[in-house]
Amino acid sequence: MKYTRLGQHFLKNKAAIRLIIDTLNLRQGDTVIEVGPGHGELTKPLFEDMRALDGKLICIERDAVLLNQIAQDIRYPNLVLKQGDALALLPELITAFKQQKTPYKIVGNIPYYITGHLLRILGEVNPKPEISVFTIQREVAERITAIPPKMNLLAATSQFWAKITIISFLSHRDFSPQPKVDSAIISCTPRVRDPLASYPHYFFLVRAAFKQPRKTLLNNLAAAFPQKTREELTTFISSADIDPLCRPQNLSVEHLKKLSKIVYNGNI
Repeated sequence: MKYTRLGQHFLKNKAAIRLIIDTLNLRQGDTVIEVGPGHGELTKPLFEDMRALDGKLICIERDAVLLNQIAQDIRYPNLVLKQGDALALLPELITAFKQQKTPYKIVGNIPYYITGHLLRILGEVNPKPEISVFTIQREVAERITAIPPKMNLLAATSQFWAKITIISFLSHRDFSPQPKVDSAIISCTPRVRDPLASYPHYFFLVRAAFKQPRKTLLNNLAAAFPQKTREELTTFISSADIDPLCRPQNLSVEHLKKLSKIVYNGNI
């Protein structure tokens, strides 16, 4: 089935749709990007709220047939429809928002296979959305919100830039066609930016730290920074108040952030 192959499962639970819209906390004149509107299950009630607030709704959809159907169903001058890959189009839109100094929000029922990539893009772009509300696979939501001793690469990279909260869990029966797994609604609210913490540096260090989760932090960083001796790396790690022999899943975002600043200030 085409939509299942593309990772699209359409949310039909009206109470859940209402919860998603309420979580956006819409205000007068808001700009909202919807990723993957599909048949418009979320788009139509969202549009009604935004029309009352004179807001702007931008829908990004890969399927031209679905996008054309939304164009026929919704007549609104502040509705913008864009066909294409959201992962490619979002950075372009956000660059325009930056030039226009336009705050924005993002919402969407996200195909499972693009979740990690989408969150990384939002971690890199500026300005960030005021809030992002996504429906994603439950297992992925639980991984993203993990804390020590269950930290993982996805949690560490996502929590660097956002406070991520699980709003509600959803059954696979809330979708059509039904996926094989349950889902969750999450909200992502940007954290206050640490001017001394570089996301690219942090991202590189975290990927190195979690390269082989069963190995110690020292062993993983030794493989990533072969130009440094183990003694030098031990000094760097210890100066961040971290045990060099700990496993990466025991590290908090704050520990990893501190370590990334120490490592790159040392010009590794």
